[in-house]
Amino acid sequence: MAANVTSQSFSDPSLSETSQDNAHLSEPTSDPDLRDPNLLDLKSSNLPVFHTPSLQVATSLRLSFKFAGEGIAYTFKTQRNFRIHLVMGVLVLGLSLYIQLPKVDFAIISLTIAAILMMELLNTALEAVVDLTVGKTYHQQAKVAKDCAAGAVLVSAIAAVVVGSALILPRMLVLLNLI
Repeated sequence: MAANVTSQSFSDPSLSETSQDNAHLSEPTSDPDLRDPNLLDLKSSNLPVFHTPSLQVATSLRLSFKFAGEGIAYTFKTQRNFRIHLVMGVLVLGLSLYIQLPKVDFAIISLTIAAILMMELLNTALEAVVDLTVGKTYHQQAKVAKDCAAGAVLVSAIAAVVVGSALILPRMLVLLNLI
């Protein structure tokens, strides 16, 4: 049973969800499209300094890696679950090396850990975009998007526990002479 929920902006309580969503369909303005960095001359722009990084385009491979590193660093600094997954991943990889897990099993575990970390990064990115879009208003669809992204991380974490258990536990039991 779906409820018809409308969000209201703090700036104009009379705007409904429909009118806000269709605001982009109005007559084009003479303002440049700020989403297209090619239309902006960032060096001579009057934009405040804190706005320009999101408008920058990686013009070299080095900058691409720099921006990717900044995304990983941001996620590490701000997302507790990312740090937990990273620490657990390092511990599992260390244990895998210690018990001399076969190379194929080690590769599978490494890819599984990478998948969890990628899901956390995507979850963080999606949450940032949703927050940017809805601002300080509550919107049921924003909740759905965030909850689904968090659910994707949970599913990947559960899959990682299953994969890790299937590959590491039998070897650990043999090494501990329990089998």
